[in-house]
Amino acid sequence: MPREHVPARVPAAEALVRRAQRGVALVLVMWLGALLAVVSSSFLYASRSDALVVRNSLSIARAEAIADAAVFRAVYDANRVDVGSSTAWRRDGAPNPWTFDGATVRVEMSDESAKIDINTASDPLLKGLLVSIGLPDDEAQRLLDAILDWRDPDSLKRISGAEEADYKAAGLAYRPANAQFQAIEELQLVLGMRPDLYRRMAPLVTVYSRQNGINPATASREVLRAIPNLAPEALERFLALREEARQRRESIPFFPEAGAFASPASALVTSVRAHVGLEDGTAFLRDAVVMVKPGARRLVTALVWRQAPLPETPQSDPAAEAALQPVPR
Repeated sequence: MPREHVPARVPAAEALVRRAQRGVALVLVMWLGALLAVVSSSFLYASRSDALVVRNSLSIARAEAIADAAVFRAVYDANRVDVGSSTAWRRDGAPNPWTFDGATVRVEMSDESAKIDINTASDPLLKGLLVSIGLPDDEAQRLLDAILDWRDPDSLKRISGAEEADYKAAGLAYRPANAQFQAIEELQLVLGMRPDLYRRMAPLVTVYSRQNGINPATASREVLRAIPNLAPEALERFLALREEARQRRESIPFFPEAGAFASPASALVTSVRAHVGLEDGTAFLRDAVVMVKPGARRLVTALVWRQAPLPETPQSDPAAEAALQPVPR
């Protein structure tokens, strides 16, 4: 009977298959390890990013809360009975340094009568403002008439002004409000107002003082330059005397050259700017305009309350920085 033939190399083939299987398993383990490493890295990165977001959010919230506290502290100081106190904050636009909860705070405040009210200011003062920011007399008159046409209640056009037909002819889809300005930003809609002009005017005007003049005791040099026919020498002389009085905490001298364009100070409406800097570099800037009515049911009313953009390139002034070192609470 013939013997069945059995291949002699079966064990060698099986060994080769087992080695191949072990190689595939090793590759799979390596790929799995790489995949787990990627997943772990992604998880750690996401966790770190979440932690940074939470930390930044907490820092911003803390800076905002401190800025709000500074505004309320300013409102308190603006209405103190002991106004002659050496610790009272100044309302002349000068920086008031403060430290609160480990943060460095710089607060500037002034009454709104230090600015020109675009609703109630006299025509010569408004024109003086336009001339002071660089407009020639004829262009200043045209823009003044357009501003007055915007805020008056009628549709009668001034000689160089602008009413509905002029806005339509200029391709604009709106017409003059024929009502008082609700905010200074509305000035940008007036026919003839250019962005560069508005940027120069914005820090000098308001809609909250309700006075036809300005308060020389707190008005800036730029605002005072709007007074018609004011000699530069008289302005500089007054500013020097005013600064001397401030340093000595004495009464601000009278400014006779202001004439009919001078208005008394108003304690009712105060503008406040609070800049907060934290230890980790977080910064926050709060702009507010606050009205205080003693004896009213609602003592304090916020007319403006907004987060202001931080300056892109802060100016470096060693003398100013030395003068603004934080003082203890």
